[in-house]
Amino acid sequence: MSGFVSKVAETYAEALLAFAKSRDALKETTIEMNLISRLLKVSVELQKFLSNPLNGREVKKNIVKDVLGDQIDPNTMKFLFLLIDRNRIVFLDEIAQKFLELSYKEESIEVAKVVSSVELSGQQQKSLATKLKQITGAKQIKLALKVDPELIGGFTVEMGSTFIDTSIKNQLSQLANTLGA
Repeated sequence: MSGFVSKVAETYAEALLAFAKSRDALKETTIEMNLISRLLKVSVELQKFLSNPLNGREVKKNIVKDVLGDQIDPNTMKFLFLLIDRNRIVFLDEIAQKFLELSYKEESIEVAKVVSSVELSGQQQKSLATKLKQITGAKQIKLALKVDPELIGGFTVEMGSTFIDTSIKNQLSQLANTLGA
C-alpha cells in the first residue's frame, strides 16, 4: 500500500471507528466491514466496478445498496455512500482492512497474517492460534489466512513487527546461500 493510499485508508478507518464507538456499535460495524472485505476478495468484478471512474456515483450507490442493503446498518451504508461521493470508494478494501486492524486493536485482538503453501485445516488454524498466543502473550489471535503455493511447504506469520518464516522456499534459499549458489 502506497503512502497516499495508506493515509487515506487510515483517515477514513479512524473516522468510521470513532463513529461506530460513539453509537456503541463497534462489534456490529466490525462484522459488517469483515463482510465487505470478504465480499471484495471473492468478487473481483464488484471491486473493478466500484473502481471504474466511468461508472457514475448514483449507479455505484444503487449497486452497493442492491448487494449490501439488507446486510448492513443504514449508517454503514451512508459511510459507503460518502466514500462514493468523495471518490474514495476505490480504497474500500484498504479502508476495511485498516478499520478491522484498528477495531481488533481496540478489542485487544492481535492479527496474525499467515501465508501457507496449502489451505490450513480448522485444527491447524486453532493449533497455530494457540501457539501464537503462547509466544506473544496476546489474549486473542485473529488469523488472516492466505495461500501461496510458491512457498512449496510450511508457512509464514507476520504479527506487528514479528516475522516467522518456516517455509521450504526460505529453507532452500538459505541452503543455496550457505552453499554459495
